[in-house]
Amino acid sequence: MKQKNIPHRQTASIKTLTALCCLLLLTVCLPVRAQGERIILGNERTSEYYPLLRGKRVALFGNHTSLRGNQHLLDCLLADSIRVVAVFSPEHGFRGNADAGEKVGSSVDSRTGVPILSLYDGKDKRPSATSMKKFDVLLADIQDVGLRFYTYYITLCRLMDACAEYGKSVIVLDRPNPNGHYVDGPLLDMKYKSGVGWLPIPVVHGMTLGELARMVNGEGWLPAGRTCRLTVVPCLNYTHQTRYDLPVPPSPNLPNMKAIYLYPSLCPFEGTVVSLGRGTDKPFQIYGHPNMKGYSYSFTPRSVPGAKNPPLLGKRCHGADLSGKGDEELRCEGLNLTYVIDAYRNLNIGDRFFTSFFELLMGTSYVRQMIKEGRSAEEIRARWMPDVERFKEQRRPYLLYNE
Repeated sequence: MKQKNIPHRQTASIKTLTALCCLLLLTVCLPVRAQGERIILGNERTSEYYPLLRGKRVALFGNHTSLRGNQHLLDCLLADSIRVVAVFSPEHGFRGNADAGEKVGSSVDSRTGVPILSLYDGKDKRPSATSMKKFDVLLADIQDVGLRFYTYYITLCRLMDACAEYGKSVIVLDRPNPNGHYVDGPLLDMKYKSGVGWLPIPVVHGMTLGELARMVNGEGWLPAGRTCRLTVVPCLNYTHQTRYDLPVPPSPNLPNMKAIYLYPSLCPFEGTVVSLGRGTDKPFQIYGHPNMKGYSYSFTPRSVPGAKNPPLLGKRCHGADLSGKGDEELRCEGLNLTYVIDAYRNLNIGDRFFTSFFELLMGTSYVRQMIKEGRSAEEIRARWMPDVERFKEQRRPYLLYNE
């Protein structure tokens, strides 16, 4: 068939429209912040929450990320005569150096003498009745990265539930979400509820911990529909499109912003036979397996602090190094299943590629099935996008910051 000639004016219009679309996409990915204004964290707004703490016994939920400027919030509170009687610590411990899922015992902070009550001590990860009687107000200040399988929000939910049961108040000092600029991934099918997925939310929920806590209360997501007395102290000068580089790594295997941006895409490898770089200097920035072929890059996982017994320990793995990609490129890339699909097709071992943990991470069964059927990342993403759009509407009443 002979192609029709497109008039010059119509061609120019198409080019203009294409350019505008590209500009719009670029604008969505660019950081948005008022000129000259820095983000003010919730913990800096002491006039908003100190009056709620005076004369009360305070328990702090935090870890090494709980910094106010260059000082730990615990030190700041004690210096300002706030009576902190206990610290609840999450996965990785109060100092943030324990392995993923590692049992961490309770202890005493050597600097301040305040008891540290571990919620990862091998028990039920919920505060005991004895510990709940020690305080009046729970103050939460911890850096999250905005993923359904990143466990800090689950610990907060368990604390909120205990506080609802025992009549304690909860104050969340909010922090930016470094992955707060988008929402993506399948919604959790609650039959896969686990320690790496606790709420009916997408893999990337795009909310701060404060917003998520408001949604948990508002949607009645705590056990038995309980709600707690909740106060959120928001950040200032922040929107969901504002880029926020974390001042300290939130956990041992997320050492930089590249790993944090790649975390949604590479964490599903935890439910496969493939290594994502634990035990190397590039965790969550590489992936590989001893039997993968056609790659020039290779690495060997070792026993290191924060990854004492990583998958494929001591075995030379061949695969891909994504650490050369720019931070802004990765920030715009979002959740990208092409890496998992690439490794699945390369190894060509069928269902043996996956473990049962894969469904717990993805929160659904159809992702594995569609990968096995040879579907593309775009086709799989199209399957979950209607759920994502419904979730974005559902969460709207609980947002504290412009989208």
